[in-house]
Amino acid sequence: MDERVILSADDVRRIVTRIAHEIVENNRGAQQLVLVGMRTRGVPFAERIAAGIREFERIEIPVGALDIGLYRDDLSSLDIKPRLQRTSIPVDVTGQTVVLVDDVLFTGRSIRAALDAIMDHGRPRRILLAVLVDRGHRELPIRPDFVGKNVPTARNEDVQVRFSEVDGDDQVVLVSTPNDLRPEFASPEREA
Repeated sequence: MDERVILSADDVRRIVTRIAHEIVENNRGAQQLVLVGMRTRGVPFAERIAAGIREFERIEIPVGALDIGLYRDDLSSLDIKPRLQRTSIPVDVTGQTVVLVDDVLFTGRSIRAALDAIMDHGRPRRILLAVLVDRGHRELPIRPDFVGKNVPTARNEDVQVRFSEVDGDDQVVLVSTPNDLRPEFASPEREA
């Protein structure tokens, strides 16, 4: 496997600051704003954005954590049971602008599940999407409102986000796996 750093800790810090400003500008202030991070790495990303907004707007933004395990559209096809984590949204989202925050946007299926989960907590005025990395390969008509970096990828590549709160350091790496090691590229002879 080949691993290449595509965002350093400084790059991540600058992206957090930029996205925090873009969210406030888009919302015309920080009132009626709720950030909801998708577990796992969307949560520290959302907390960092909220800290950035607090720094320049002098207002505390509520931050929630969302688990989409039970909302996935592939549960019936999985051989394993999803590992559920706690969802915690500290305020009623009804009438609020909710910014859904995730680390990597890929097919859009996780975001679709997150939208269903958010709607079970109320009816927001609107829902926006902020992602650190958009890697393409969409399967659903989902587009982020705030993007840290667009990284076109091949199917045999994986974008791995590392946050110090979870992984001990801050960086984003692109990992390439040879096609013959990925399950979707296995030849019929290998499966026999």
